[in-house]
Amino acid sequence: MWRSNSGAPSLALWLGLALLVVVADQLTKTLVLQQFQLGDSQPVSSFFNLVRVHNTGAAFSFLAGASGWQRWFFIGLGAAATVFIVWMLRKYPAQKLFCFSITMIMGGAVGNVVDRALHGYVVDFLQFRFALLEPVFRGGYFPSFNVADSAITLGAVLLIVDELRRVRRGG
Repeated sequence: MWRSNSGAPSLALWLGLALLVVVADQLTKTLVLQQFQLGDSQPVSSFFNLVRVHNTGAAFSFLAGASGWQRWFFIGLGAAATVFIVWMLRKYPAQKLFCFSITMIMGGAVGNVVDRALHGYVVDFLQFRFALLEPVFRGGYFPSFNVADSAITLGAVLLIVDELRRVRRGG
């Protein structure tokens, strides 16, 4: 079930991994919604807070101020990306790092699409503060994010690593 006839990881493995990301993301967001009111902040350390923020936009609140159309745009974009990623997983099953990377992106995208469909916004709750960020972000606070965003970021970084490795190998 987890390996195809060619010995490569099967589509079921990648979809199961994406589902784990979605479940972890939704579980953590549910806990935040139950324990925090909008705008609440609970310091954990000098540089990390748990917060409750609603993001109607995309990364860094891109399009958050739009009139509501962005909800459906991002749901459609997430659905299209999911279909494309499943196609890529089927097309390149032997490329493990590539498949892992796009699986993380898919899991994160679906996690955020679930939020948009259920709430009309994405629940963010992880907030970091670093003094060196003060020139870029007010107070040095990096924009709040969630498990889905972390999976998307991990997937994007690993996708770049995979491409650099492929180019270095010459193909």
